[in-house]
Amino acid sequence: MSRKKNKKQQSRDCDKSKRIPTPPDPRAMEKIFADMHRHLEGKNFKSMDEINAYLKGVMNSGELEEPTRALTPLEQAQELMYEAYELKGPRRVKLARQALQISPDCADAYVLLAEEASASLKEAKDLYAQGVEAGKRALDPEMFVEDVGHFWGLIETRPYMRARAGLAACLWDMGNKEEATEHYMDMLRLNPGDNQGIRYEAAKCLLVLGRYEELEKLFDAYKEGSAIWLYHRALFAFAKSGDTPEAGKLLDRALHANPHVPLYLFGNKKMPKHEPHFYGMGDENEAIIYVSQGIEAWASVDGAIVWLANKIMRIGEIE
Repeated sequence: MSRKKNKKQQSRDCDKSKRIPTPPDPRAMEKIFADMHRHLEGKNFKSMDEINAYLKGVMNSGELEEPTRALTPLEQAQELMYEAYELKGPRRVKLARQALQISPDCADAYVLLAEEASASLKEAKDLYAQGVEAGKRALDPEMFVEDVGHFWGLIETRPYMRARAGLAACLWDMGNKEEATEHYMDMLRLNPGDNQGIRYEAAKCLLVLGRYEELEKLFDAYKEGSAIWLYHRALFAFAKSGDTPEAGKLLDRALHANPHVPLYLFGNKKMPKHEPHFYGMGDENEAIIYVSQGIEAWASVDGAIVWLANKIMRIGEIE
């Protein structure tokens, strides 16, 4: 005998149907590059044309030759991490612990444990710090000199950079703001291409700390039109000189790029418990990500919130 669902059950079922599946862990994709790197070892190519010809042949055949050497303990541990990235739930943590048993230099294992197995901010910070040290041990010291400028382009540096980003975030949340900022700024020195989006965190840090000369150089180094960057630039202009025409124009550009930001910044819309997994230019997810990151910067600049509110009232963005 069937029973009618009550309204609460109907609502839960509706919510389930609207849920967006968790996207795959992007770190899993790095396995392809790691495999390719090992297969290129010892080939003694004489030019990029030879490398490209070889890769084209591999793509056409769909087969790779077996590597000529056995995997090192670190590579075996990293392979377990690639497997973990394909999984969900506690199995990921189990594989991370197994990876560390194989190689204590597996920085990604510490990162995953910090993300998913830490019981406190301090524990997460300690795990990230261990990941940073493991990452250093796994890299040739000369890489920190010779490969400055394109650090992320080397697949073996990425676990170190992930651990360092996590450590910086924890340090900031624990109040060690100067130390966190130095991590972010040095990461941009190592990899100015900034595949990780570290510049956004660095801009927030420099705004809160009032390190405006460095912040101006950061804005000069990265010319972009994302709402996240435009709101940071508008806030910086106000912090530096007040309600000037230049600051007003920058704020206009930011509001045009994403009008949802003030709705979340002022609490007209409630922030979700978790940040979205992805966002589009100008959409609400972008606004949520910016506010979760940038609200501390707005609160740190005297008069900035009132300036923004007055601007919105004049242009009628929020009724």
